[in-house]
Amino acid sequence: MPDLPPNLSHELSTNGVGPWQGDWPDEEYFDRDLLAHGDTRNVIDRYRYWKLDAIVADLDEHRHPFHVAIENWQHDMNIGSIVRTANAFGADTVHIVGRRRWNKRGAMVTDRYQHVVHHPDVAGLVEWARAENLPILGIDNVPGSVLIETFTLPERCLMLFGQEGPGLSPEAIAASDAVLEISQFGSTRSINASAAAAVAMHAWVMQHVSFPRSTADRE
Repeated sequence: MPDLPPNLSHELSTNGVGPWQGDWPDEEYFDRDLLAHGDTRNVIDRYRYWKLDAIVADLDEHRHPFHVAIENWQHDMNIGSIVRTANAFGADTVHIVGRRRWNKRGAMVTDRYQHVVHHPDVAGLVEWARAENLPILGIDNVPGSVLIETFTLPERCLMLFGQEGPGLSPEAIAASDAVLEISQFGSTRSINASAAAAVAMHAWVMQHVSFPRSTADRE
């Protein structure tokens, strides 16, 4: 497959568009390579043909004030999916705790648009969160945890997730201002880490975002 300009991607989305038809728009945020070749990136229609940095700048004006942190001691395969979900729900920043390298496959290149920072350990994350006056909410079904469905989530907060299997480390649990669990009703002890992250982020959205009555009202 031939090389493409930096803002293009070999990844094909199900709703890609071809080259721009008609006179080209002259706004600065449009990318001339995308206008010429089409845009198959995994972006919403609003951002079709936009430059990458223009998309990030626009997102920065609308990001929600919650952060997401993930422990990465064993190169958890779920991290990419969590980054993608954080982008979808408008999280401010994703924090990777532990190993700097993480599997980006599940992110579907959304890490290009989502702020992602690294902390070498839980202590580093805690130091950063305290300086930012962000309460840390651990998400895990451990003894003493509170049901997330009954908890009032702060508008500004950092939700901390453990990796698949072991869950949150003892250090992470000790550092959390509250530990929340997601209600379950079946036989499995836990749900997938990326699914848990999606549920928790959506719980924040349900508490803090106002919604139109229908999709038509959003137009």
